[in-house]
Amino acid sequence: MPKIRVVVVDDSALVRSMLTEIINHQPDMECIGAASDPLVAREMIRNLNPDVITLDVEMPKMDGIDFLSKLMRLRPMPVVMVSTLTERGAEVTLKALELGAIDFVAKPKIGVADGLRQLSDDITDKIRVASKARIHRLHVPGAPAPATSTVSSARTTNPATSSASAAAAPARPLQTGAYSLGRLSTEKIIFIGASTGGTEATKEVLMTLPADAPAVVITQHMPPGFTRNYAARLNGLCKISVNEASDGERILPGHAYIAPGGMHLSVERSGANYIARVQDGDPVNRHKPSVEVLFKSAARVVGPNAIGIMLTGMGADGARAMREMHDAGAYCVAQDEATCVVFGMPREAIAAGAVDEVLPLGKISQHVLDHLRATVGQALSRV
Repeated sequence: MPKIRVVVVDDSALVRSMLTEIINHQPDMECIGAASDPLVAREMIRNLNPDVITLDVEMPKMDGIDFLSKLMRLRPMPVVMVSTLTERGAEVTLKALELGAIDFVAKPKIGVADGLRQLSDDITDKIRVASKARIHRLHVPGAPAPATSTVSSARTTNPATSSASAAAAPARPLQTGAYSLGRLSTEKIIFIGASTGGTEATKEVLMTLPADAPAVVITQHMPPGFTRNYAARLNGLCKISVNEASDGERILPGHAYIAPGGMHLSVERSGANYIARVQDGDPVNRHKPSVEVLFKSAARVVGPNAIGIMLTGMGADGARAMREMHDAGAYCVAQDEATCVVFGMPREAIAAGAVDEVLPLGKISQHVLDHLRATVGQALSRV
């Protein structure tokens, strides 16, 4: 197989050297160029046509975000951001993901050489994922929206091919006024698992939920130092309140709780209430936080009152636990292939027999709310 061809863009000669060494040490990839600023990178990309680029956030001559914005409008390609573990770095990295970067590597502020060596597996894994990711051109305001696709059923349709024409089309406006979710909001909990591409996918799901939506509990694969900023960013965009989860807090309707980076999140019972459990521990499926941990707790504690949503991401984290949710009576949906950045986690959940419906991203919130409203009048019980 041909090697993955990578261009490194970073103003630090040390970082360029280290990333080049790490990439060239892999048998399936090679660094074909290293640029000190975006202007040099622009010519390299034009002349060398790489498969993936790694891009520093803060550089001279042109900010990495400005360069990424231009790149994703004019020549969309897989980008892995390299950002520092600072509050500013977190904010800018989230903006980069919003613009279309596939993923990011959080490099240390000090001990950069040793830090990058320790992150070598993470860096190269993300480059591999990026090389296979589905890239969408950055939408320019005023441009025509992509066509809307139809919903497919995992029970009756081949999920892998059911949404070939689907795109990240906006859902129709949520019908929040006609039906109050009422008691359903206190009984039901929505569980979301996501990885690569998931920051934006989760944002789209949450932004279209009404203020009286059931509680939402989320595991998004992110390292320490980024989830607090991510939650704050979503909180300013959504009708529901969004926060980084705290150990022991009550899980309430109209709120979303995001697993802190580097910590597992699960749900437990305390009397008549559900509470968040935030704990350290070993990685599960190589991840911390792990979707598996969250979804297992959903199956065990919430049972038929849980709704599971598996969004874009590489690997199989959470697939087995989503099957446990499904077997416990939960209603489970997966994002379709056409709207995923990486279809790995939804594909594995579908293969595990865990999924009731396969939906384009823009349809998920509305479909879940329609499903909830269809249960009005049915007996609900805590388990």
